[in-house]
Parts: sequence; structure tokens; C-alpha cells
Amino acid sequence: MNKVVSKEAFKEEIKPRLRSEGKTIALCHGVFDLVHPGHIIHLEQAKAMADVLVVSITASNYVRKGPGRPYFDDEMRMKFLSALECVDYVMLSEGYTVDDIVKNVEPDIYVKGQEYARASDDLTGKIQEEKELVERHGGKLGFTTGQVFSSTKLINTAMSGLSEEVRQYMADFKTRHTMDEIREYAENICGLKVLVIGDLIIDKYTYCNVQGMMSKDMGYSARLSYSEEYLGGAAAIARHLSSFSSDVTLMSMIGGEEEVRLRLFDQLSDKIQLRLICSSTVPTIVKHRYLTRNDKREEYRKVFAINNIPENVRYEQEAYGELREKLESRIEEYDAVFVCDFGHGMISREIMKVIQEKAKFIALNCQTNSSNKGLNIITKYKRADAFSLDQQELKLAFPEEAADERAGLQKLSEHLGGKGWLTRGSKGAWGIDKENGTMWQCPAFTLQVKDTIGAGDAFFAVAGIYAAAGAPAEVGTVMGNIGGALGANIVGNRESVEKVNVLKFGSTLMNV
Repeated sequence: MNKVVSKEAFKEEIKPRLRSEGKTIALCHGVFDLVHPGHIIHLEQAKAMADVLVVSITASNYVRKGPGRPYFDDEMRMKFLSALECVDYVMLSEGYTVDDIVKNVEPDIYVKGQEYARASDDLTGKIQEEKELVERHGGKLGFTTGQVFSSTKLINTAMSGLSEEVRQYMADFKTRHTMDEIREYAENICGLKVLVIGDLIIDKYTYCNVQGMMSKDMGYSARLSYSEEYLGGAAAIARHLSSFSSDVTLMSMIGGEEEVRLRLFDQLSDKIQLRLICSSTVPTIVKHRYLTRNDKREEYRKVFAINNIPENVRYEQEAYGELREKLESRIEEYDAVFVCDFGHGMISREIMKVIQEKAKFIALNCQTNSSNKGLNIITKYKRADAFSLDQQELKLAFPEEAADERAGLQKLSEHLGGKGWLTRGSKGAWGIDKENGTMWQCPAFTLQVKDTIGAGDAFFAVAGIYAAAGAPAEVGTVMGNIGGALGANIVGNRESVEKVNVLKFGSTLMNV
């Protein structure tokens, strides 16, 4: 009998037959990247709780356990499980949660390992939600009692799940920091009141198939496939932060386009408070990128881009006045202010002054890009408690230190007065602690890159919020690198970087 089935086939064909025979169903779910004795004991105990055992595995595209995971592909992991006598059916779960599987299987008992019996030990923070979902579908939650093994640790140590550089760095990091410490900072973040202020951008992605060079000139010929639009800029950073903090406010300027307002309220209003100023003279910024996709490796390459940013952005004085009034009246309420200065004209010198004089904690990201022609330099700010920038931005700020990134980062930290990070793409990141001048060179954690756009924003959001919670700069470096690695595997800002995935990734790295 072929044990591998689709969730649809189970729902429509197999489940009705099992119910007609009066049989009970147990469900187990996980990654099952390496089937070990702990898994076998767990599954055997689960089978003893019902007549039929169904096991679902998380599809590779939805696994967020860190670099090189899953080690085995979907087909191989399902084959492992199918070989076990106690397992009756195996299916693939294409999603970040088990919700869809539970709805299709409707188990009498959903079985978790003993490490989930205490909600406080669950990195996902989802155990209560899963319990309620199972109960709505007529089942209950159960736990096994077998010995707990770590697939992650076995893969990391015996199967080179991590590069040697990452393993060595994390082994050293573990001598100073623990996973409990990292989780405690994450819990502290939940209570922070956060303000995000900066340019709001609509990222439009058009996917196309490049057919080659045109016959009569040197341009590309491409066939358009489809387009998507995502909330970018300060909105993307606010989305990342809203997974960590339960109180996030976005303050920004937009144009008068009704469709933009509808998108903002539809996608953000349930998790993020909006403080928006509408301009009648400046449209909402749209960055339109044309990309081609490598289907085999699921990588994307930018063909060209078109931006609708006016040459000289000038919001009307009434809009600036309204922004300043909103900011001055509320800024001291927030534990942390994230400044997302993309150089498109929203953050004027007056707004900068208010932020620097009144904010309790400033996390700063001041970007130089093609639209501001290298004029938006981070050194125009005089204060930041935490900051993040890339190599090109550091060179523009301190051209005399172009050959010495450490010296440039040191100067910037002294200039702003805070801890900070220099992101270096595939080379990882430098972090600096202003209090003692200590620096860390942290390697990159991702082995695969889908799209680099947005990775720096994810780094900034995660590193900055850990800094706001009082975490040491080195912890911020590691957590920011995790955020950047996750962001590099998301196309544009299609999804946000979620706290649960950051912590899962961190747990993988700490298992060395």
C-alpha cells in the first residue's frame, strides 16, 4: 500500500471510509528531517492512542530552521516515515502552520512530544492555538513521554548542516550567551511600545521571461508573466516589528491615492496602528522592478527598475506641519523610535531634530540609493542608540576609511553614540558595542538567496528591536543576521519576518 497521500485524497476518500469502519485517527506533525529513536518512540506511542496514525511533514519551502534545512528533501523525508510500520499515512503540509492539515484530517487526537507539554517551552508559541483548532474539529491534544532527541544537533554535528565557519562562530558565541537569554529578550520586546517613522514605498514586482536580445538593437526582449505589489519601505519594517511587539505604530506620508489607503488598512490595520498624513502634491512612492526567475533554484534576477519618485520631492508645508505636530505630541510615549530614512524627502531637518531631541531610544537606518544620488548620508544624524547600514553607505559617510571597514564603523559609532551594525551581504555583518568598542564579525547564515531586496530592512528591524530590549550588541548581530537570512529567502516584501521563525533559526544555530 502506498502510504503517501494528498490531504485532499485523505479528506475525500480515506477519511470517510475510516469513519464508516468506526476507526479513530491520530495525527503527528513535524519536519522529521532525520528520523531517529526519539521519533520512532514518539510515533509508536501516538499509534497506540488511535487505530490509524497519520503523519504530516512541513514542505521544504516552509521550513524555517536555519541554513541548510531541511537537510533531506520532501520526497526523502516522506519515504523515511512510510517505512515505519506504525505509520499508516504520510502527507505533505504546504504552509507554515498545521491548520490546513487539521481541517482535512480532523484527528481524534493530535499528538505532540513531551517538550511541548509546557507552553513556556514551545518556541513557536502556537501550542494553545493548535489545541483550540483541534478541539473545534472534534479532537483533543495529547502528548507522548519518550526521550527527547535533537534532530538539529545531530544534523549540525554529524552531517554538516552548518558550515564550519558558522559552527565555529556559534560555538564561541555560546560561551557568552544562551538560548534562554535570547528568548527572554524576545519576551521583553513584547511589552515595548514602538514607533516606526519613515518613507512608505509600494514595491511592484513584474515577473517576465527574458527571450534574448532584440534583433535590431542591444535591448532585451521579454515576455511579461504577472505582477505583484507589496508594502515596502517603513511599512515593511513595521510589519517585521509587529511580530515581536504587540504595540507598533507606523507614521508616514502617502499620496492621495485611494487604493494605497485601502491596501494599508487592509494589510496593516489589524496589527499596526496607523498615523498617516496625506499629501496632495506628492504621490505615494512606487518602485517597479522587472525580474526573471530561475525555476530550478528559485532565484530571481532584476532585469531593470522604474521608480515614480519626483526629481525634487517637496511635501506641502501643511503636511510637514501636521507630521511634526503628530510626532511632537506622541513621540515621548514610545519606548523605541525606528527611523527609516530612505532619502525621499519625508524626514526633513525639523523632523530629524524632534526625533533626536525627544525620542527615548533611536534605531536608525539611513539609506543611500539610486534615487537620492548618494546625498542621503547617515552622518547628517547626530544621535542614534542603534544603527544599521551597508558597505556602500559606510564608504560614502567616511570615504577616507574606504579600505578599513572597522575604522569606519568605529568612527560612525563614536559620531552617533550608539551600538551598530555593518551588513556585508554574503560576508555576514560587523557589529560594534559603543560602551567598550568591541567588534564582532558574524558570518552569513543563509546558504540560498531568492531576493536580496528587503534583507537589510529585516536585519535592521530584528537587530534594532533586540537592542531596544537591552540585548548586547553581539546578540543583536546574530539575531539581525538571522532576520537578514530569512529576508533573503522572501521575494521582496511578500511576507514579513516572523518572531517564531527567528527563534527557530536561533535554536538551530545554538545546537552546535
